[in-house]
Amino acid sequence: MLEKFICSGGTLGESTHRELKQTIRQEMEKNRDCDDKQKIRYLISEALERVKGLDEMLDMQGH
Repeated sequence: MLEKFICSGGTLGESTHRELKQTIRQEMEKNRDCDDKQKIRYLISEALERVKGLDEMLDMQGH
């Protein structure tokens, strides 16, 4: 999933790409100790929705 975020950011500018990677790292670090399966499923679902939204935004911008 992390790779998909980063690959999606590949068509962005360098500073935006760097910001995206930092946001991903922060989210992963924030939830590092999570062992609740339901919360993990929610976090994965939320991340996938973000990727989908980013892909759609990039498509609309012609990237």
